Amino acid sequence: MIDIRTETAAARQPVEISPPGRHQSAAMIWLAVFSTLTTLNLAFGDLLRPMSPVLRTFVLATTAVPIIVYGVMPQLHRLRHAILTRAAR
Repeated sequence: MIDIRTETAAARQPVEISPPGRHQSAAMIWLAVFSTLTTLNLAFGDLLRPMSPVLRTFVLATTAVPIIVYGVMPQLHRLRHAILTRAAR
């Protein structure tokens, strides 16, 4: 007979997930940067169009970097962790 309590206790054991490798990090960063810059360009493209390329790049980078670092990357790390945890069980 199988002890259900043992199985559920084993299922609750934390799964160790290693940090992303170089290629996973590159893919996650690319996804974060591409999606953020695309969204910013679609939202503010008309407003940014008259600016010089250097000023436009400065505004986009100044806006995009905090969004990526504090908003998008933590969500991608949580998503990666959830996917790998689910796959390990």
